[in-house]
Amino acid sequence: MQNSSYNYLFIFNPAADKGRASRKAGWLQALVAARKDSILVTTAYAGHAKEIARSGIQGSNFLIACGGDGTLHEVVNAVAGERITVGILPIGSANDFIKTLNPHNRPHTGISHFFDAGIKSVDVGSVAFGRVSHRYFINSMGIGFTGRVAKAVKRLPWLKGEPGYVYALFSVLAGYTPILMHIIITLEDSVLELHEPVFAFSVSNGKIEGGKFVIAPHAELSDGLLDVCILKAMPKHEFFRFVLKYLKGTHINDPKVLYCKAKAVEVSLMEPEVMHLDGEVYDDISGKVMISVARERLNVLCDLLPPA
Repeated sequence: MQNSSYNYLFIFNPAADKGRASRKAGWLQALVAARKDSILVTTAYAGHAKEIARSGIQGSNFLIACGGDGTLHEVVNAVAGERITVGILPIGSANDFIKTLNPHNRPHTGISHFFDAGIKSVDVGSVAFGRVSHRYFINSMGIGFTGRVAKAVKRLPWLKGEPGYVYALFSVLAGYTPILMHIIITLEDSVLELHEPVFAFSVSNGKIEGGKFVIAPHAELSDGLLDVCILKAMPKHEFFRFVLKYLKGTHINDPKVLYCKAKAVEVSLMEPEVMHLDGEVYDDISGKVMISVARERLNVLCDLLPPA
């Protein structure tokens, strides 16, 4: 790929939004081709966005992830800690992270906003698991219930966005039982330890997951802390009353929920489980999972001003 003279590298994933993003290929190609400082590279397979991003570190100053949270996840894992800035063109199913980054939801009809955008340094979550595996997440991660929901979403080609997430949520719920976890949470000035069955375990950098679920209403992208949300064990039928609370972010006031800001979290699993990082599925995770914050590890393009 020859991109050494291009300041802006657009990485386009046509498989985003369950393949619907491919309809935007011509539109995006025309917009990028109109600029002499930009180039568009299209991904051809899973993991390709990460490879393209790595190759772009030396020749470009800006990488624009054109896809969903999965595309962004790949790019972040390629360039976190590097002297390069990432932009986001949200054409995926949920596009969760950008809702925290640009909370005013300023509408953009093209790509011109990238060229006069502000730059913000944001935290990312760092996850070590297995013997040598390590990944970053930029928006959220979950083990158990939300991991299984993310896996179920991937299997639903006919539903996208929030409806797909809700359908997957209730399909997982049907056969679900809380998972025994040993959890050590390092708070700002103390340590909290739990050993009990957990219904849902999430750690967030951004506020929103699954399109509209406000899992971490107090999350801040550059506070040097991650937001932990643990829904404790309860009968399945009680979960229904939490769905609306999660949509509004009011679940954190419920006594069944532990919500706190943390520097690090250690989770020990008794049995293999499903984990998701930014909606990307990691199967058969067992033993210890070490989660920590990598403070201001990534520079991202963001809107300078709220809408008038």
